[in-house]
Amino acid sequence: MERFERFRTKRRRIYEGLFSAKVLFAAGLIIMPALLFNSVTLSRVLQFLFFWFLAWLSGKRNNPLLTILVILGIVAFNLIIPYGQVLFSIGAFKITSGALKAGIHRAVTLEGLIMLSRFTIRGDLKIPGSFGELTGESFRLFAIIMDRKKDISRKNFIAGIDKLMLELSEDTPDTPASGQPPPAVRTKITGFVILAVAAFLSWLPWLFP
Repeated sequence: MERFERFRTKRRRIYEGLFSAKVLFAAGLIIMPALLFNSVTLSRVLQFLFFWFLAWLSGKRNNPLLTILVILGIVAFNLIIPYGQVLFSIGAFKITSGALKAGIHRAVTLEGLIMLSRFTIRGDLKIPGSFGELTGESFRLFAIIMDRKKDISRKNFIAGIDKLMLELSEDTPDTPASGQPPPAVRTKITGFVILAVAAFLSWLPWLFP
């Protein structure tokens, strides 16, 4: 387990050294419509898997079991209202093609957006202006919550949330002893290439519908 954690930390360090927060955020805005406006369910599934892989590469913590449970929950909820061809029945409950496809479509869209945000939103994101500052702070808190949600379990649900909220209220960006903010990370050439390839692969289903 310790070896996997060291490997994850190494991926995280490389990820943080390759990209600046603003360039990652811009890449996310470019990639997001490729998922949202894609009407082909199979393509959305592939995009979700690709975004999950990017989140894994970035060293962000992710619980595959929780992701699967969320997807299954959304699909099950959509099956309550059957429509389309009946695939099979479990007693009076009918599994229909239309409801199943819609459930998968919505589930992978939600999880795909979450995985994309985990790759493209960093805790040090800062956007100019008052609105940008508010938006950047919201994204920063979202990134922290997504990264620390593993600390909340069924056994310590209330206590875990209370501890997380307390940490967030006291959390401030790290500043060196000089009082000056840490130098901003500039996106490396390799980082631009990786993001360009990621954007191309995300929009690939539109080139070959």
